[in-house]
Amino acid sequence: MLKVNRRVEYALMALKYMSEIPAGQLSQVKEISESLGTPFDATARVMQIMASHGWLKSEQGAHGGYQLVTDLSRKTFFELSEMILGPQELAKCLKSGECGLIGRCNIVSPISVLNKNLVNFLKSLSLGAILEMPTKKISKKIDTVDRQEAQ
Repeated sequence: MLKVNRRVEYALMALKYMSEIPAGQLSQVKEISESLGTPFDATARVMQIMASHGWLKSEQGAHGGYQLVTDLSRKTFFELSEMILGPQELAKCLKSGECGLIGRCNIVSPISVLNKNLVNFLKSLSLGAILEMPTKKISKKIDTVDRQEAQ
């Protein structure tokens, strides 16, 4: 199963945190990372990336921090993922010449279609809608696929 990269998770967590505080209020990385239990350095890095892309406003100084300045309902999961990780493909064969099986592989076309459909799906996911979902507290590992629905 595909997994969300940890850095993208930290970015989502920080965005949710900042979307729930009063508009205009600054949040410091230390405050966010301590509140969420995320590593300071990794949280700081994703915050810097989001600020460099204009999603956050950064204010320097002792009372500085970050402020959410973008409308998350107009941003997609795909945009966030590409911003944090750079361009991603489902398989090596979709990147120019990176796969040793080029010319012999019999699933290039299906993988390409799967990648296109996955990208379109991720582009359809509004961050606003994702982050508005209620948070469930998880005390143990959960099965992420509802087996009843899958049948």
